[in-house]
Amino acid sequence: MPDLLLELFSEEIPARMQAKAADDLRRMVTDKLVAEGLVYEGAKAFATPRRLALTVHGIPARQPDLKTERRGPKIGAADAAVQGFLKATGLTSLDEAKIQRDPKGDFYIALIEKPGRDAIDVLAEILPVIIRTFPWPKSMRWGARSGKPGSLSWVRPLHAITATFGPETEEPDVVKFSVDGIETGQTTYGHRFMAPGAISVRRFEDYEAKLKAAKVILDPQARKDIIFADAKQLTFAQGFELVEDQALLDEVSGLVEWPVVMMGSFEAEYLAIPEEVIRATIRNNQKCFVVRDSKTGKLTNKFVLTANIEAPDGGKTIVAGNERVIRPRLSDAKFFYETDLKTRLEDRLPKFEQIVFHEKLGTQAARIKRIERLAAEIAPLVGADVAKATRAAHLAKADLLTEVVGEFPEVQGLMGKYYALAQGEDASVAAACEEHYKPQGPADRVPTDPVSVAVALADKLDTLVGFWAIDEKPTGSKDPYALRRAALGVIRLIAENALRLSLMKMAASALAGLSLKPADAQKLPSDLLAFFADRLKVQLREQGARHDLVDAVFALGGQDDLLMIVRRVEALGKFLESDDGKNLLAGIKRASNILGIEEKKDKRSFDGAPDAAFYGLAEEKALAKAIGEVTAEASAAVAKEDFAAAMSAMAKLRPPVDAFFEKVRVNDDDAKVRENRLKLLNEIRSATRAVADFSKIQD
Repeated sequence: MPDLLLELFSEEIPARMQAKAADDLRRMVTDKLVAEGLVYEGAKAFATPRRLALTVHGIPARQPDLKTERRGPKIGAADAAVQGFLKATGLTSLDEAKIQRDPKGDFYIALIEKPGRDAIDVLAEILPVIIRTFPWPKSMRWGARSGKPGSLSWVRPLHAITATFGPETEEPDVVKFSVDGIETGQTTYGHRFMAPGAISVRRFEDYEAKLKAAKVILDPQARKDIIFADAKQLTFAQGFELVEDQALLDEVSGLVEWPVVMMGSFEAEYLAIPEEVIRATIRNNQKCFVVRDSKTGKLTNKFVLTANIEAPDGGKTIVAGNERVIRPRLSDAKFFYETDLKTRLEDRLPKFEQIVFHEKLGTQAARIKRIERLAAEIAPLVGADVAKATRAAHLAKADLLTEVVGEFPEVQGLMGKYYALAQGEDASVAAACEEHYKPQGPADRVPTDPVSVAVALADKLDTLVGFWAIDEKPTGSKDPYALRRAALGVIRLIAENALRLSLMKMAASALAGLSLKPADAQKLPSDLLAFFADRLKVQLREQGARHDLVDAVFALGGQDDLLMIVRRVEALGKFLESDDGKNLLAGIKRASNILGIEEKKDKRSFDGAPDAAFYGLAEEKALAKAIGEVTAEASAAVAKEDFAAAMSAMAKLRPPVDAFFEKVRVNDDDAKVRENRLKLLNEIRSATRAVADFSKIQD
């Protein structure tokens, strides 16, 4: 079957756009092919700085013929309707139509046959539309072609379009079309400097091989592999170790078509700067990797760069050029760092009086005071020294006003730690300056130092409660203030540090620190608790737990101790994996279903204790006795926070529940006996609520 080769050759495409552009090209072309009835076997897209390429193999040479029926007017309909039907279907007379019998009358039916077109003609129609409507995040128009203004909007000037189609055993044809005066052909171009000449290509295998011969590695992953392997080998050969950086590797592979790895150096005096600042400087400004001494684990004064050319001098000029640029960058960073050290962190804080955190939540200075107060309240609950927690909260945001963080925002917090240590602060206080932002995602480290935990919780709770109070909650996929991340951070801080805290009390305390008072201040903590419940479900689901078990525990009400909720969910999950758990759940569901039906029928509930005088069967008495014993035992176990024991107690209900449903007819003819048995079913439901609301658990 024929294959398609498409290449869009242009000026340099920004590295950050390449991967998505390749995926968009593949998706748009293949979606159109399928929509046209051309079901293909496989497709793969590629990107380099100067080209997007796509190969689609196994495309049918021709569309299938289509036969469709179109229903027309009734027999005897008005002439205008008949003429409209004939015109729409292409029939010359009603003699060419069929008649379909129908209870509502007889109708004309036109059988329309649409012959399939050659796939190459379909491609010539759909490809220019895709090129013209390509979804670049940013695009541009450029100069005139053939004396006419350009009309194509593309990420960078488009120079050539290669488009061939044909079976593997034959010479492919050019898919003929033009876009903005650019005619398709079989000509592409190699590396801009090392092999800039025109290259004639036929199909993908030929195209990829000729590009490689012309110093272009088409596959982005292949370029990444070359850069990574060569960089590791180069550093290892000199007794060093590459500091791996996947995001930088992805970016650098999009900057070169023929990667050549080299090593440069800078003056050792710059190693006095914090390592993270050196890395940020070299990474952000020159897209280079830093190098570590494998013996000491510290950075060396070396860096690894990736060139796009095999230079005649072995790369000496390229390395020197990079060193010449990096040197003043590091000099600036060193100046910023040394300047920052001259001002104590607390002396920077008055500037926060003029910086608004949010128009409805006041200044950054006001927020710092709220975090200080809240951290002091949380500190004794997490085993932290109150004075240290307060001091850490006081200083934690100060590095936002430093020169280094202004230049490299990604090192906020971290620089706060360095500056705090430099001015003699306690190690826990300094650590909290960095760690109070953590965890910032599901894979981020969770602080364990009590002072860091107290400040981190205070920071996140102030954010959550503040934005909840002004009704700036996440909606759908929108979460501009990262409140979901903050809630997940609170959950992980509590769960992974095994902390016993009341979310309701902490939320209420955070709310008390706000100068504004929302109308529903009493409702706000419980609303926020529901939000935490949703985040906890996401967290537990990612860990393999069932979200319905979280619902079953939260449904009991008053559950705001996240650690106990997690432990109860874990115990409930293990219980429901056992035969006793599965069968008891089935019995409880059966009892709830019967109760639901009868309560709806009688328009009343069956609350209240059943009357033992109406127990006529041994199974009723046995169940009533078991319910009493199990309720007491499970409640005592829950009070001791022994949820495994509570589940074991629940398991004792299984035999009497099974026996009850096997021997007892609930809807007895005697109305009083029926009511009593329904009350007994309600007792089953009530007894199990000592551990969870089983009605929320899915079968």
